[in-house]
Amino acid sequence: MSDAVLGKSVDLARAAAEDEAPWGTVGDHVEVEYDDERVATHFFACLDPAYVGWRWSVTLARAPRAKAATVDEVVLLPGPDALVAPPWVPWAERVRPGDLAVGTVWPTPADDQRLTAGFTGQDDLDGVADRSPVHPSQWEIGFGRARVLSALGRDEAADRWWSGERGPEAPMARSVSLTCASCGFLMPIGGPLGQAFGVCAHDMSPADGCVVSLGFGCGAHSEVALADKEPVGAPTQDFVGFDALVLDQD
Repeated sequence: MSDAVLGKSVDLARAAAEDEAPWGTVGDHVEVEYDDERVATHFFACLDPAYVGWRWSVTLARAPRAKAATVDEVVLLPGPDALVAPPWVPWAERVRPGDLAVGTVWPTPADDQRLTAGFTGQDDLDGVADRSPVHPSQWEIGFGRARVLSALGRDEAADRWWSGERGPEAPMARSVSLTCASCGFLMPIGGPLGQAFGVCAHDMSPADGCVVSLGFGCGAHSEVALADKEPVGAPTQDFVGFDALVLDQD
């Protein structure tokens, strides 16, 4: 696909680059690439210290049966070793749990697989076991909410909570012998998740007010009792460390 006329038009390409680039920033000719039939691009090193590894790119073209090349465009492009910004990532993919602050709005996609329609009663398919005493009665078949948690969303939450910092494998849980399953401060929750999770209600626990797995545990367990105090015996007197003084009554 090489074109002799385009390949030899280095001076034309350099002149075009120097017309567009700031003075003194067009360096040596690096290479030529043939993009298509009668289309080629010449690359020149960029001498601007702010663009290390970048190259001036000059694209030339030749019309059929023409004996001279013409300039199509001149642009500054990064070379193989150029210093460039990292790939752009959409905001929705950059934000991580814990990043949301006061005033931050986090939109939910319309096709979020973690949710299902709430007005169809699909959230009540688990039956009576899925109802909580504190669950508003009008929500039992989805009334009042356009969407409710789907089975996928529930399973993802369970996996996240179980493997998180309040799961059975957390460092704090592994440091104690008593678990939340036997703690009086555990508040049970309804539904299928209630078989594996609850809410901590101990103000001294680091998990107070948070969802905990039944296999989690901390030092604030309700059955941790104070050690029995040693019984206090009768007072003793030391007659060894001093001499008895006998007074003469005469």
